[in-house]
Amino acid sequence: MKKALLAATAVASALTASLVAAPAAPAATAAPASGRDRHDRPAIPFTEAAVTAGADGSYTLTWNAKGTARVAIKANGKVVARGGAQGRAVVKGLPAADRQWFDFTPERGERLRLADRLIALEGTANFRDAGGYRTADGQWVKMGRIYRSDALNKLTANDLAKLQRLRVKTVFDLRMQDERTKDADKVPAGARYVVADVFAGSPSFQTLPKSPDEAVKSMIDAEKTMVSGDGGKKAYTRVFEGVQNDRGRSVLFHCTAGKDRTGWANATLLTALGVPQETVMADYLASNDYRKAANEAILSHLPAAQAAVYKPLLDVRPEYLNSGYDEVKATYGTFDRYLKDGLGIDARELKELKRDLLVG
Repeated sequence: MKKALLAATAVASALTASLVAAPAAPAATAAPASGRDRHDRPAIPFTEAAVTAGADGSYTLTWNAKGTARVAIKANGKVVARGGAQGRAVVKGLPAADRQWFDFTPERGERLRLADRLIALEGTANFRDAGGYRTADGQWVKMGRIYRSDALNKLTANDLAKLQRLRVKTVFDLRMQDERTKDADKVPAGARYVVADVFAGSPSFQTLPKSPDEAVKSMIDAEKTMVSGDGGKKAYTRVFEGVQNDRGRSVLFHCTAGKDRTGWANATLLTALGVPQETVMADYLASNDYRKAANEAILSHLPAAQAAVYKPLLDVRPEYLNSGYDEVKATYGTFDRYLKDGLGIDARELKELKRDLLVG
């Protein structure tokens, strides 16, 4: 087993490369959003809505819309499902597409455009859309604008062509230099590649943990470093600047497993946009589902004692993400202060970010 100086969040990469090829990602399991309405009749009346693609090419649509009696759902300009204020429908027989989009159209109010969160690629297991969640005040985060992923070094020619069609124009690599050298990114033609090394200059993670408890502690400490370390602040500032500058186009940020450094980037974005904490946590923990097959394959190749040590490194757990928020409170006092003093996002820029990425 390698004993190079790897960050705890990069161990999965070293093991995956040496033991198994990453299996295909599981079907998406979109978490329902929740929160209070901005007013009695929000512009988009849906309090919950989701699209989940099935392995057989079908799509399961679920929704809940306040204050409306009828909902029609369109795909490719045609109505494919109808129902009342609350419903579930399974749609089959749609033509193949890079992403199948559905327009949830209520009898009253604005429509909501959604797709399955997972972007099915041959070379990744955890490439997904950051959007499709409802904010606490009744707006929705646009889909098709911000993507998050695991490593891109195994992308195929078909994958790269698909990302080009999805208009991915900027790729932020959150990994360390060793990771970038060993498994260099493949990016779609015309996309800008930007290094945003979260752990740059960090003196931490000089040795691998020797027990499950040490592994958990290393993950918690890593999350804190993402928040208050110089490398983390510079990296996430760079990512947010890219999100703000690439309006109308798509931005992708990724690390090795797409769960820790990428997880904090997405949690920060969703929190800044006003998505409720329980929804942010559900999105963060979804990496356990998307990476389940890959993680189980890795652990199956290890002796039981060693697997027990590595499992906390492969997991995402509530205490990991919560340690990041705890570090925000301890270092900055409030999340808004973290955005302003840590990442350079003032009230005006935050308002512009919401205007650009929210609908409703």
